[in-house]
Amino acid sequence: MGVGRFVYTPVLPLMHAQAGLSAAAGANLATANYAGYLVGALGGTLVPALVRSRAVLRGSLLLLTATLAAMPLTHSTAVWGVLRLLAGAASALVFVVAVGSLLHHLREHPPHLPGWAFGGVGAGIALSGLLVLALRSVADWRAAWWAAAALTAVLAAASWNLRPEEAPSAPAAGNGTTARSHRWFAALFVSYTLEGVGYIVAGTFLVAAIGQGSPGWVGSGAWVLVGLAAVPSSALWARLGHRWSRPGLLCTALVVQAIGIALPALTGGTPAALVSALLFGATFLGVSTLALGTGAHLRFPRSVALLTAGYSVGQILGPLAVAPLLHHGYHQALLLAALVVLAAAAAAAVLRIGFPHHTAAAGHAAPVPQGRPTADDRPATARTDTPVRHFPG
Repeated sequence: MGVGRFVYTPVLPLMHAQAGLSAAAGANLATANYAGYLVGALGGTLVPALVRSRAVLRGSLLLLTATLAAMPLTHSTAVWGVLRLLAGAASALVFVVAVGSLLHHLREHPPHLPGWAFGGVGAGIALSGLLVLALRSVADWRAAWWAAAALTAVLAAASWNLRPEEAPSAPAAGNGTTARSHRWFAALFVSYTLEGVGYIVAGTFLVAAIGQGSPGWVGSGAWVLVGLAAVPSSALWARLGHRWSRPGLLCTALVVQAIGIALPALTGGTPAALVSALLFGATFLGVSTLALGTGAHLRFPRSVALLTAGYSVGQILGPLAVAPLLHHGYHQALLLAALVVLAAAAAAAVLRIGFPHHTAAAGHAAPVPQGRPTADDRPATARTDTPVRHFPG
Protein backbone atom coordinates (compact mmCIF):
# COMPACT_ATOMS: atom_id res chain seq x y z
CA MET A 1 0.00 0.00 0.00
CA GLY A 2 2.87 2.37 0.78
CA VAL A 3 4.41 1.83 -2.65
CA GLY A 4 1.17 1.82 -4.60
CA ARG A 5 -0.17 4.96 -3.02
CA PHE A 6 2.95 7.07 -2.48
CA VAL A 7 5.27 6.27 -5.41
CA TYR A 8 3.47 9.07 -7.26
CA THR A 9 5.37 11.63 -5.15
CA PRO A 10 8.92 10.78 -6.36
CA VAL A 11 7.70 10.01 -9.90
CA LEU A 12 5.90 13.38 -10.18
CA PRO A 13 9.03 15.44 -11.04
CA LEU A 14 9.88 12.94 -13.81
CA MET A 15 6.37 13.27 -15.24
CA HIS A 16 6.67 17.06 -15.17
CA ALA A 17 9.98 16.94 -17.05
CA GLN A 18 9.38 14.05 -19.45
CA ALA A 19 5.63 13.50 -19.88
CA GLY A 20 4.49 17.13 -20.15
CA LEU A 21 2.40 16.99 -16.97
CA SER A 22 1.61 20.48 -15.68
CA ALA A 23 1.69 21.39 -12.00
CA ALA A 24 -2.09 21.88 -11.95
CA ALA A 25 -2.70 18.52 -13.63
CA GLY A 26 -0.36 16.92 -11.11
CA ALA A 27 -2.46 18.33 -8.29
CA ASN A 28 -5.63 17.01 -9.94
CA LEU A 29 -4.16 13.51 -10.20
CA ALA A 30 -3.27 13.66 -6.51
CA THR A 31 -6.82 14.70 -5.68
CA ALA A 32 -8.22 11.80 -7.73
CA ASN A 33 -6.09 9.38 -5.70
CA TYR A 34 -7.27 10.84 -2.41
CA ALA A 35 -10.90 10.74 -3.54
CA GLY A 36 -10.49 7.07 -4.42
CA TYR A 37 -8.91 6.46 -1.04
CA LEU A 38 -11.89 8.05 0.69
CA VAL A 39 -14.26 5.82 -1.31
CA GLY A 40 -12.31 2.70 -0.34
CA ALA A 41 -12.08 3.77 3.28
CA LEU A 42 -15.81 4.43 3.48
CA GLY A 43 -16.46 1.07 1.84
CA GLY A 44 -14.48 -0.66 4.57
CA THR A 45 -16.35 1.35 7.20
CA LEU A 46 -19.90 0.92 5.89
CA VAL A 47 -19.55 -2.72 4.77
CA PRO A 48 -17.62 -4.43 7.58
CA ALA A 49 -17.64 -7.75 5.73
CA LEU A 50 -15.00 -6.29 3.41
CA VAL A 51 -12.57 -6.18 6.33
CA ARG A 52 -12.86 -9.95 6.72
CA SER A 53 -12.65 -10.93 3.05
CA ARG A 54 -9.54 -12.57 1.61
CA ALA A 55 -11.06 -12.13 -1.86
CA VAL A 56 -11.25 -8.35 -1.33
CA LEU A 57 -7.63 -8.30 -0.20
CA ARG A 58 -6.39 -10.30 -3.20
CA GLY A 59 -8.55 -8.45 -5.72
CA SER A 60 -7.36 -5.10 -4.36
CA LEU A 61 -3.71 -6.18 -4.51
CA LEU A 62 -4.14 -7.16 -8.16
CA LEU A 63 -6.01 -3.96 -9.02
CA LEU A 64 -3.40 -1.79 -7.31
CA THR A 65 -0.58 -3.50 -9.23
CA ALA A 66 -2.47 -3.19 -12.52
CA THR A 67 -3.10 0.54 -12.11
CA LEU A 68 0.62 1.17 -11.63
CA ALA A 69 1.54 -0.92 -14.68
CA ALA A 70 -1.03 0.93 -16.81
CA MET A 71 0.21 4.45 -16.06
CA PRO A 72 2.93 4.44 -18.80
CA LEU A 73 0.51 3.17 -21.45
CA THR A 74 -1.10 6.56 -22.05
CA HIS A 75 -0.45 10.31 -22.02
CA SER A 76 -4.08 11.15 -21.27
CA THR A 77 -4.50 13.01 -18.01
CA ALA A 78 -8.11 11.82 -17.86
CA VAL A 79 -7.02 8.17 -17.98
CA TRP A 80 -4.28 8.87 -15.46
CA GLY A 81 -6.93 10.36 -13.21
CA VAL A 82 -9.08 7.22 -13.43
CA LEU A 83 -6.08 5.01 -12.72
CA ARG A 84 -5.07 7.03 -9.66
CA LEU A 85 -8.70 7.00 -8.47
CA LEU A 86 -8.74 3.20 -8.69
CA ALA A 87 -5.32 2.99 -7.06
CA GLY A 88 -6.59 5.07 -4.14
CA ALA A 89 -9.64 2.84 -3.63
CA ALA A 90 -7.57 -0.34 -3.92
CA SER A 91 -4.89 0.87 -1.51
CA ALA A 92 -7.54 1.80 1.07
CA LEU A 93 -9.12 -1.65 0.82
CA VAL A 94 -5.73 -3.34 1.12
CA PHE A 95 -5.10 -1.32 4.23
CA VAL A 96 -8.51 -1.87 5.80
CA VAL A 97 -8.16 -5.66 5.47
CA ALA A 98 -4.58 -5.57 6.78
CA VAL A 99 -5.56 -3.43 9.76
CA GLY A 100 -8.51 -5.69 10.54
CA SER A 101 -6.20 -8.71 10.52
CA LEU A 102 -3.56 -6.89 12.54
CA LEU A 103 -5.87 -5.75 15.31
CA HIS A 104 -7.68 -9.08 15.46
CA HIS A 105 -4.62 -11.28 15.74
CA LEU A 106 -2.54 -8.92 17.94
CA ARG A 107 -5.34 -7.87 20.25
CA GLU A 108 -3.64 -9.23 23.38
CA HIS A 109 -0.15 -8.04 22.44
CA PRO A 110 1.62 -4.84 23.59
CA PRO A 111 0.30 -1.70 21.85
CA HIS A 112 3.63 -0.80 20.25
CA LEU A 113 3.57 -3.99 18.16
CA PRO A 114 0.68 -2.86 15.90
CA GLY A 115 2.51 0.48 15.72
CA TRP A 116 5.49 -1.24 14.15
CA ALA A 117 3.18 -2.94 11.66
CA PHE A 118 1.75 0.45 10.67
CA GLY A 119 5.36 1.34 9.89
CA GLY A 120 4.95 -0.79 6.77
CA VAL A 121 3.51 2.33 5.14
CA GLY A 122 6.81 4.08 5.85
CA ALA A 123 8.76 1.12 4.50
CA GLY A 124 6.76 1.32 1.28
CA ILE A 125 7.51 5.02 1.00
CA ALA A 126 11.23 4.35 1.48
CA LEU A 127 11.24 1.57 -1.11
CA SER A 128 9.42 3.76 -3.64
CA GLY A 129 11.96 6.52 -3.11
CA LEU A 130 14.91 4.14 -3.49
CA LEU A 131 13.38 2.75 -6.66
CA VAL A 132 13.04 6.13 -8.35
CA LEU A 133 16.43 7.25 -7.04
CA ALA A 134 18.07 4.22 -8.68
CA LEU A 135 16.23 4.65 -11.99
CA ARG A 136 16.14 8.41 -12.51
CA SER A 137 19.58 8.60 -14.18
CA VAL A 138 19.21 5.51 -16.38
CA ALA A 139 15.51 5.34 -17.29
CA ASP A 140 12.44 7.53 -17.85
CA TRP A 141 9.13 7.99 -16.04
CA ARG A 142 7.61 4.96 -17.74
CA ALA A 143 10.27 2.65 -16.36
CA ALA A 144 9.68 4.10 -12.90
CA TRP A 145 6.00 3.18 -13.00
CA TRP A 146 6.69 -0.31 -14.36
CA ALA A 147 9.33 -0.90 -11.71
CA ALA A 148 6.88 0.24 -9.04
CA ALA A 149 4.30 -2.19 -10.42
CA ALA A 150 6.85 -5.01 -10.29
CA LEU A 151 7.79 -4.16 -6.70
CA THR A 152 4.11 -4.01 -5.73
CA ALA A 153 3.56 -7.42 -7.33
CA VAL A 154 6.40 -8.91 -5.27
CA LEU A 155 4.99 -7.42 -2.05
CA ALA A 156 1.49 -8.54 -3.02
CA ALA A 157 2.75 -12.12 -3.44
CA ALA A 158 4.36 -11.92 0.01
CA SER A 159 1.06 -10.81 1.56
CA TRP A 160 -1.20 -13.05 -0.55
CA ASN A 161 -2.03 -15.43 2.32
CA LEU A 162 -2.60 -12.81 5.00
CA ARG A 163 -5.43 -14.00 7.25
CA PRO A 164 -8.18 -11.36 7.49
CA GLU A 165 -10.11 -10.67 10.65
CA GLU A 166 -12.16 -13.74 11.52
CA ALA A 167 -15.17 -12.12 13.16
CA PRO A 168 -16.60 -8.62 13.66
CA SER A 169 -15.27 -6.74 16.65
CA ALA A 170 -17.60 -6.65 19.63
CA PRO A 171 -19.10 -3.22 20.22
CA ALA A 172 -17.53 -1.29 23.05
CA ALA A 173 -19.65 -0.57 26.10
CA GLY A 174 -21.24 2.84 25.91
CA ASN A 175 -20.24 5.30 28.59
CA GLY A 176 -22.26 8.28 27.46
CA THR A 177 -20.91 11.67 26.51
CA THR A 178 -21.13 15.09 28.04
CA ALA A 179 -21.15 18.62 26.72
CA ARG A 180 -17.48 18.89 27.69
CA SER A 181 -16.59 15.74 25.73
CA HIS A 182 -18.32 17.25 22.71
CA ARG A 183 -16.16 20.36 23.10
CA TRP A 184 -12.97 18.31 23.37
CA PHE A 185 -13.89 16.13 20.41
CA ALA A 186 -14.80 19.18 18.30
CA ALA A 187 -11.31 20.61 18.89
CA LEU A 188 -9.75 17.23 18.03
CA PHE A 189 -11.84 16.91 14.87
CA VAL A 190 -10.82 20.39 13.68
CA SER A 191 -7.17 19.66 14.45
CA TYR A 192 -7.13 16.33 12.62
CA THR A 193 -9.02 17.63 9.60
CA LEU A 194 -6.58 20.54 9.26
CA GLU A 195 -3.72 18.04 9.56
CA GLY A 196 -5.20 16.14 6.61
CA VAL A 197 -5.10 19.34 4.53
CA GLY A 198 -1.55 20.33 5.48
CA TYR A 199 0.10 16.92 5.57
CA ILE A 200 -1.08 15.85 2.14
CA VAL A 201 0.33 18.95 0.43
CA ALA A 202 3.77 18.04 1.73
CA GLY A 203 3.17 14.35 1.04
CA THR A 204 2.41 15.15 -2.59
CA PHE A 205 4.78 17.98 -3.48
CA LEU A 206 7.72 17.75 -1.07
CA VAL A 207 9.98 15.90 -3.52
CA ALA A 208 9.19 18.28 -6.38
CA ALA A 209 9.74 21.32 -4.12
CA ILE A 210 13.10 20.03 -2.88
CA GLY A 211 14.12 19.24 -6.46
CA GLN A 212 13.66 22.88 -7.46
CA GLY A 213 16.56 24.08 -5.33
CA SER A 214 18.75 21.00 -4.84
CA PRO A 215 20.68 18.46 -6.94
CA GLY A 216 18.48 15.90 -8.69
CA TRP A 217 19.17 13.04 -6.29
CA VAL A 218 18.20 15.01 -3.19
CA GLY A 219 14.44 14.94 -3.84
CA SER A 220 14.22 11.16 -4.17
CA GLY A 221 16.76 10.75 -1.36
CA ALA A 222 14.63 12.92 0.89
CA TRP A 223 11.60 10.75 0.14
CA VAL A 224 13.58 7.67 1.19
CA LEU A 225 14.39 9.45 4.46
CA VAL A 226 10.69 10.27 4.96
CA GLY A 227 9.87 6.58 4.71
CA LEU A 228 12.69 5.45 6.99
CA ALA A 229 11.70 7.99 9.63
CA ALA A 230 8.06 6.91 9.39
CA VAL A 231 8.78 3.20 10.01
CA PRO A 232 9.23 3.48 13.82
CA SER A 233 7.18 6.64 14.35
CA SER A 234 3.79 5.12 15.23
CA ALA A 235 5.32 2.74 17.77
CA LEU A 236 7.46 5.45 19.35
CA TRP A 237 4.67 8.05 19.60
CA ALA A 238 2.38 5.35 21.02
CA ARG A 239 4.93 4.65 23.75
CA LEU A 240 5.27 8.36 24.54
CA GLY A 241 1.47 8.57 24.73
CA HIS A 242 1.53 6.33 27.81
CA ARG A 243 3.98 8.64 29.61
CA TRP A 244 2.75 12.12 28.68
CA SER A 245 -0.50 13.85 27.78
CA ARG A 246 -1.71 12.84 24.31
CA PRO A 247 -3.09 16.34 23.51
CA GLY A 248 0.27 17.84 24.50
CA LEU A 249 2.18 15.34 22.37
CA LEU A 250 -0.23 15.94 19.49
CA CYS A 251 0.40 19.67 19.65
CA THR A 252 4.16 19.08 19.78
CA ALA A 253 4.13 16.67 16.83
CA LEU A 254 2.12 19.13 14.73
CA VAL A 255 4.50 22.02 15.47
CA VAL A 256 7.48 19.83 14.56
CA GLN A 257 5.75 18.76 11.35
CA ALA A 258 4.95 22.38 10.41
CA ILE A 259 8.63 23.27 10.81
CA GLY A 260 9.60 20.35 8.60
CA ILE A 261 7.12 21.33 5.88
CA ALA A 262 8.23 24.98 5.86
CA LEU A 263 11.99 24.36 5.82
CA PRO A 264 12.45 23.77 2.05
CA ALA A 265 10.49 26.95 1.33
CA LEU A 266 12.47 29.06 3.79
CA THR A 267 15.97 27.64 3.44
CA GLY A 268 17.53 26.09 0.37
CA GLY A 269 20.25 23.49 0.26
CA THR A 270 20.63 19.79 0.89
CA PRO A 271 20.86 19.90 4.74
CA ALA A 272 17.53 21.73 5.05
CA ALA A 273 15.89 19.29 2.62
CA LEU A 274 17.06 16.25 4.57
CA VAL A 275 16.06 17.73 7.95
CA SER A 276 12.65 18.55 6.46
CA ALA A 277 12.22 14.95 5.32
CA LEU A 278 13.25 13.60 8.70
CA LEU A 279 10.82 15.83 10.63
CA PHE A 280 7.93 15.14 8.28
CA GLY A 281 8.50 11.38 8.23
CA ALA A 282 8.80 11.18 11.99
CA THR A 283 5.47 12.89 12.61
CA PHE A 284 2.78 12.20 10.02
CA LEU A 285 1.98 8.63 11.14
CA GLY A 286 2.60 9.60 14.76
CA VAL A 287 -0.02 12.35 14.51
CA SER A 288 -2.56 9.76 13.37
CA THR A 289 -1.65 7.49 16.27
CA LEU A 290 -2.02 10.28 18.82
CA ALA A 291 -5.21 11.77 17.37
CA LEU A 292 -7.02 8.45 17.26
CA GLY A 293 -5.75 7.52 20.70
CA THR A 294 -7.17 10.78 22.01
CA GLY A 295 -10.53 10.16 20.32
CA ALA A 296 -10.67 6.69 21.83
CA HIS A 297 -9.81 8.06 25.28
CA LEU A 298 -12.73 10.49 25.07
CA ARG A 299 -15.07 7.57 24.28
CA PHE A 300 -16.93 9.74 21.83
CA PRO A 301 -19.37 7.66 19.73
CA ARG A 302 -17.92 6.62 16.35
CA SER A 303 -14.81 8.70 16.98
CA VAL A 304 -12.62 6.70 14.61
CA ALA A 305 -15.14 6.92 11.77
CA LEU A 306 -15.66 10.66 12.22
CA LEU A 307 -11.96 11.46 12.52
CA THR A 308 -11.16 9.33 9.49
CA ALA A 309 -13.81 11.11 7.44
CA GLY A 310 -12.48 14.55 8.40
CA TYR A 311 -8.90 13.53 7.67
CA SER A 312 -9.81 12.04 4.29
CA VAL A 313 -11.80 15.10 3.24
CA GLY A 314 -8.86 17.25 4.29
CA GLN A 315 -6.60 15.22 1.99
CA ILE A 316 -8.93 15.92 -0.94
CA LEU A 317 -9.08 19.64 -0.18
CA GLY A 318 -5.33 20.12 0.29
CA PRO A 319 -4.15 19.85 -3.34
CA LEU A 320 -7.17 21.84 -4.53
CA ALA A 321 -6.43 24.64 -2.08
CA VAL A 322 -2.82 25.07 -3.21
CA ALA A 323 -3.37 24.50 -6.95
CA PRO A 324 -3.58 28.27 -7.73
CA LEU A 325 -0.19 28.74 -6.01
CA LEU A 326 1.63 26.12 -8.07
CA HIS A 327 2.09 28.46 -11.05
CA HIS A 328 4.89 30.07 -9.02
CA GLY A 329 6.53 26.84 -7.89
CA TYR A 330 5.98 24.84 -4.73
CA HIS A 331 7.36 27.10 -2.01
CA GLN A 332 4.16 29.08 -1.48
CA ALA A 333 2.16 25.84 -1.33
CA LEU A 334 4.48 24.43 1.35
CA LEU A 335 4.28 27.63 3.40
CA LEU A 336 0.48 27.54 3.26
CA ALA A 337 0.53 23.87 4.28
CA ALA A 338 2.80 24.69 7.22
CA LEU A 339 0.40 27.42 8.36
CA VAL A 340 -2.53 25.00 8.16
CA VAL A 341 -0.63 22.47 10.30
CA LEU A 342 0.17 25.22 12.81
CA ALA A 343 -3.58 25.94 12.95
CA ALA A 344 -4.06 22.23 13.67
CA ALA A 345 -1.54 22.55 16.50
CA ALA A 346 -3.49 25.51 17.89
CA ALA A 347 -6.67 23.42 17.91
CA ALA A 348 -4.76 20.66 19.71
CA ALA A 349 -3.63 23.24 22.28
CA VAL A 350 -7.28 24.14 22.90
CA LEU A 351 -7.94 20.44 23.41
CA ARG A 352 -5.55 20.43 26.38
CA ILE A 353 -7.74 22.82 28.42
CA GLY A 354 -9.37 20.73 31.13
CA PHE A 355 -8.72 17.51 29.24
CA PRO A 356 -9.56 14.36 31.31
CA HIS A 357 -6.15 12.70 31.19
CA HIS A 358 -6.86 9.75 33.44
CA THR A 359 -10.57 9.05 33.08
CA ALA A 360 -13.16 8.77 30.36
CA ALA A 361 -14.93 11.93 29.30
CA ALA A 362 -18.06 10.96 31.16
CA GLY A 363 -16.12 10.93 34.39
CA HIS A 364 -16.52 7.20 35.05
CA ALA A 365 -13.72 4.78 34.39
CA ALA A 366 -14.97 1.29 33.78
CA PRO A 367 -13.21 -1.41 35.81
CA VAL A 368 -10.64 -3.34 33.82
CA PRO A 369 -9.64 -6.95 34.52
CA GLN A 370 -6.06 -7.24 35.70
CA GLY A 371 -3.53 -8.52 33.21
CA ARG A 372 -5.43 -7.24 30.14
CA PRO A 373 -4.75 -4.06 28.19
CA THR A 374 -6.88 -1.07 29.16
CA ALA A 375 -8.74 1.06 26.62
CA ASP A 376 -5.86 3.53 26.59
CA ASP A 377 -3.19 0.81 26.44
CA ARG A 378 -4.52 -0.55 23.17
CA PRO A 379 -4.07 1.23 19.86
CA ALA A 380 -6.88 3.63 18.96
CA THR A 381 -7.99 1.48 16.09
CA ALA A 382 -8.56 -1.47 18.40
CA ARG A 383 -11.40 0.10 20.35
CA THR A 384 -14.45 1.60 18.77
CA ASP A 385 -18.14 1.13 19.08
CA THR A 386 -18.42 -0.03 15.49
CA PRO A 387 -16.14 -2.25 13.39
CA VAL A 388 -14.48 0.65 11.63
CA ARG A 389 -10.79 1.16 11.03
CA HIS A 390 -8.48 4.11 10.56
CA PHE A 391 -6.38 4.37 7.45
CA PRO A 392 -3.30 6.60 7.93
CA GLY A 393 -1.76 8.38 4.83
